[in-house]
Amino acid sequence: MSREQIEELQLQRLQETVARAYHAVPHYRQALDEAGVHPRDIRTLDDVTLLPFTTKADLRANYPFGMFAVPRDRIARIHASSGTTGLPTVVGYTPDDLDTWSGLVARSLRAAGVKPGWRVHNAYGYGLFTGGLGAHSGIERLGATVIPMSGGQTSKQVKLIGDFEPEAIMCTPTYLLTIADAMEKAGVDPRSTSLKVAICGAEPWTDEMRNELEQRLGIDAVDIYGLSEVMGPGIACESVATKDGPHIWEDHFLPEVVDSETGERLPDGELGELVFTSLTKEAFPVLRYRTRDLTRLLPGTDRPGMRRMAKITGRNDDMINLRGVNVFPTQIEELVLGIPALTAHFVLELTTSGRMDALAAVVEPQPGLSAETAQAGADELAFQIKEFVGSSVAVRLAAPGSLPRSEGKTQRVRDLREA
Repeated sequence: MSREQIEELQLQRLQETVARAYHAVPHYRQALDEAGVHPRDIRTLDDVTLLPFTTKADLRANYPFGMFAVPRDRIARIHASSGTTGLPTVVGYTPDDLDTWSGLVARSLRAAGVKPGWRVHNAYGYGLFTGGLGAHSGIERLGATVIPMSGGQTSKQVKLIGDFEPEAIMCTPTYLLTIADAMEKAGVDPRSTSLKVAICGAEPWTDEMRNELEQRLGIDAVDIYGLSEVMGPGIACESVATKDGPHIWEDHFLPEVVDSETGERLPDGELGELVFTSLTKEAFPVLRYRTRDLTRLLPGTDRPGMRRMAKITGRNDDMINLRGVNVFPTQIEELVLGIPALTAHFVLELTTSGRMDALAAVVEPQPGLSAETAQAGADELAFQIKEFVGSSVAVRLAAPGSLPRSEGKTQRVRDLREA
């Protein structure tokens, strides 16, 4: 579709979505009434800025089913977040929603280079998390064969990759790194497997991590973007031909980037917080949902009619303000992966030192190095963090293999500060 055709379709679907949310979801009716906005006020795509934002706090305030726009007997499936920081956010899907979702995941996989008839090893977690089942249905929709492994049991993952010979794997990038480590520990060369493509998502990751995975496994590593509150995996995906940021499927989602502090919409190309309005969801429409993910909107390349989003650089809620300097775990990852003596296995420990916060990077060196070489790598990391991030961070070496390995989304930050 041309850009003009997409925007015409977006406006039609935006008007329908706002009307449905206003008439069927009490939260949205109240929020729009308080903002002095009625569905008939949405006459252009720019009028989306008239709508109030939706936040995770709004979803939790309406737990469990208050944001649903259809009767519960029309809900075919329910997913939810982990709820580790409070009430989980609960989302629902009608049969048509599930059909749309599987189609978008299939579209994403095809852009990523997966072909009908391939075997796809699905190591995203199954259950209430949207990753496993969302990927599963899209693999089947594409006409590929799904191997529903889920997360964990890493030694078994290695064995089945060897036995079943999948061409593609889906998992978080840090878990794929764990799988590569397990292969080497088992005496398997990660580059010798049948894998050709990895579709990785569910956490921010850098191009340096992509290069690490591609070199170690001899594959193409492609970024897929999803968010449970907006749909799940398949909102956007990179093309394997360009690997220059996920193309957003804008016939189903209207993206914006806003200033995190003011909420003002930013022009394409400027860094800010990603906001999504769903355009086709029946059970759980979302209006201007604040994702907390930081990115830029860019013109389409391999899919010219669809805008791209730059690789997620971090999240507002992952940001560490260290003595007035904003630090993101992905900044540290980028530097770690540029130092040959260090591995990608690291954690950041946030503590208090007197009245000030202090940050330490605990990182594993490459196995087999002398103590002097490993320490030189740690010293280089400390220097580069000060030079390029702008704040002093202590760097400590951990014994190779001693840090916890990811079996899903990795936890890069340990907050050990006093209450």
